[in-house]
Amino acid sequence: MTQQSVEPQTSAEDAGPGSRVPAGRSWLDRYFHISERGSTVAREVRGGVTTFMAMAYILLLNPLILGGKDVDGNLLSQPGLITATALAAAATTLLMGFVGKVPLALAAGLSVSGVLSSQVAPHMTWPQAMAMCVMYGLVICLLVVTGLRELIMNAIPLPLKHGITMGIGLFIALIGLYKAGFVGKGTATPVTLGPTGELAGWPVLVFAVTLLLIFMLQARNVPGAILIGIVVGTVVAVVINKAADVDPKIWSSGPPELKGSAVSSPDFSLFGHVEFGGWGDVGAMTVGFIVFTLVLAGFFDAMATIIGVGTEAELADDKGRMPGLSKALFIDGAGGAIGGVAGGSGQTVFVESATGVGEGARTGLASVVTGLFFAACLFFTPLTAIVPAEVASAALVVIGAMMMQNARHVDWSDRSVAIPVFLTVVLMPFTYTITTGVAAGVISYVAIKAAQGRAREIGAFMWGMTVIFVVYFALHPIESWLGVS
Repeated sequence: MTQQSVEPQTSAEDAGPGSRVPAGRSWLDRYFHISERGSTVAREVRGGVTTFMAMAYILLLNPLILGGKDVDGNLLSQPGLITATALAAAATTLLMGFVGKVPLALAAGLSVSGVLSSQVAPHMTWPQAMAMCVMYGLVICLLVVTGLRELIMNAIPLPLKHGITMGIGLFIALIGLYKAGFVGKGTATPVTLGPTGELAGWPVLVFAVTLLLIFMLQARNVPGAILIGIVVGTVVAVVINKAADVDPKIWSSGPPELKGSAVSSPDFSLFGHVEFGGWGDVGAMTVGFIVFTLVLAGFFDAMATIIGVGTEAELADDKGRMPGLSKALFIDGAGGAIGGVAGGSGQTVFVESATGVGEGARTGLASVVTGLFFAACLFFTPLTAIVPAEVASAALVVIGAMMMQNARHVDWSDRSVAIPVFLTVVLMPFTYTITTGVAAGVISYVAIKAAQGRAREIGAFMWGMTVIFVVYFALHPIESWLGVS
């Protein structure tokens, strides 16, 4: 095909590097640039389905993480959470497909949900917590528009980025182990094996079987290992629950059984429940730190994931530039606000999008297919609710293990890197806050570099963050000194 066959309305940015345009294309082909990117409609559909299968577990895990009480002791409706999770994933993924035109799917970020559950809800109501999502999403959008997002990404040392990812992974794994009953609060020790120092009960066995099965499937590179493990684990739980006549009360999320029809109307009870203000008891500084933490939680993985998946899809050129990158980054940021309004936590690009790319997906049509599948899940909430928390918790531990893979990128022989990364990783799960881990990592990194006489390597942004985090740690004595209660 010669250059004369390229249609005037198709830009190189939209089509991707080295694209060629055949004649006689359908409107679907023209809109999504399928032929230019060397794909077909069949490949895009197959890739979209594969991506959905790889990340459908979020419909179970997100409600599990957000299943705690807020400051007033209120719980979010589980059917409402499942609906909100599916709705937000469908909306943002469809937006990425139709506007971004790249094979990237979005859903609730587990790190963001972890912050909401452990750090925000204990101090705010759930509507106020969702308002935090809207605020952090708008902040990220502003950073994208002004070009500051890439500037900030470059200012934070790469080892700390890996440390933050690993720390969040351990934090998520701890949540999974605790919710499954595999670890509990100890009497002579802070935590212990099981609730009483030993493992007991069928639900814990189901968790262990599911966890091992997923790891075994991953070791054999089975596509969709997490989803397959969840399905098999649920079947095992249903069989055990019936055959062993298990006490319904020992299942943390209720017995694994279908109550009524598998199809129902979506529960939009959480949609639009966003409350701005009323934070007087929390304080403006705490609100600022919460928004900052959410920005961090939803910030670091997105750009690397987008570029990484784009490169695998052969959309990026030799300088890492990708068609629609700015749109993709903006939509990822907008996902925070969309998820907050929906009541299902902030949305972010999922690395599982790479599974669809592996099946041949190259355009936004694959994202449209994935988004439509999430939309269809709105009508199958009862079917999703069968999965016991013990089974879903196994997937949390697996994801935590996957995030620990970043350890291979850290030079552990360099103390100026190893110590800050270590503090970042361990303090997140040990203190049950992501902010503390990030703060300790930043402060120690700057202090060690300065002690080595390498202050010029730090950069103004890292110095500024250090000042902010020092105030964060010293907030209580500062308030006491100022006489502020």
